[in-house]
Amino acid sequence: MQTLYAMHQTKSDNLEKEEKFLFQSIENVQDLYLIMISTLVEIQSKEEEYIEISRKKHLATKEEKNPNLKLVNNSVLNLLSNNTSLLNALETRKIDNWKLNDDYIIILLNEIKSSSFYKDYMENSKSDFETDKEFVATIFTEIIAPNIKLYEYLEDHKLTWIDDIPLVNTLIVKQLKAIKNTENGNFSVPKLFNDTEDKEFVSNLFRKVLLNNESLAKEFADKTPNWESDRIAEIDTIILKMAICEFLKFPSIPVKVTINEYLELAKEYSTPKSSIFINGILDNLVKEFEINNKLKKVGRGLM
Repeated sequence: MQTLYAMHQTKSDNLEKEEKFLFQSIENVQDLYLIMISTLVEIQSKEEEYIEISRKKHLATKEEKNPNLKLVNNSVLNLLSNNTSLLNALETRKIDNWKLNDDYIIILLNEIKSSSFYKDYMENSKSDFETDKEFVATIFTEIIAPNIKLYEYLEDHKLTWIDDIPLVNTLIVKQLKAIKNTENGNFSVPKLFNDTEDKEFVSNLFRKVLLNNESLAKEFADKTPNWESDRIAEIDTIILKMAICEFLKFPSIPVKVTINEYLELAKEYSTPKSSIFINGILDNLVKEFEINNKLKKVGRGLM
């Protein structure tokens, strides 16, 4: 939707170029994921660095010579730091943001150390995997994910990430809570696409909406008698075209799934009344398509 909107705004008709941009944007979501999950690895590393510097001080205090190592020895952080899937992905995607901008890691570490749950964790004599896991999930949820400075950095780095941050953070929290006390923790970097068919869907939907732009627009042109075309929100027209394209050209996608997905997009990105407007048009179109036998759904896609 965003790529189609951008094309309309710039009046671009270079399908190949814009499709490449679309897939690049999707790949960037994985980079965002890696940047966010790697904050945990870098926080542990930075704390270890601080401890070593303090130990080597000429006039080190008793606490500095014998520091509390509970954070650097956290079993979940150690697991992430040595996880092959994560290390390979960071290297492959060349993610080194925090090596170049460690001031953000210092900000996060300082916030963690000033929190009550950090104090409780460090003073707790109990040390087991579940306690470590709960602590890591908490610092990510309470300190890292909502950090304004980090958010501003990500926004400046790639504007398209703003919409992706909640999705990525939710996924990471879910993964952290699911980590097991095994060699690799049953943790792995998620794939961008479930399978080849999943990736092909992205390309097919994008191309079919573009290549059938005029015919898709005609499908709802007479369904908006009280609205002049230039008064309909641009995002709404794109959402309608995408939904109609799924109705007519993707037989395996259930009608209800299509409607629900695009109503959510309308609520998130368009005007307050857009979802009601779009829902009314799509409902009428579905009835018309059924009468005219244009709605050919198969398998689980049957109504």
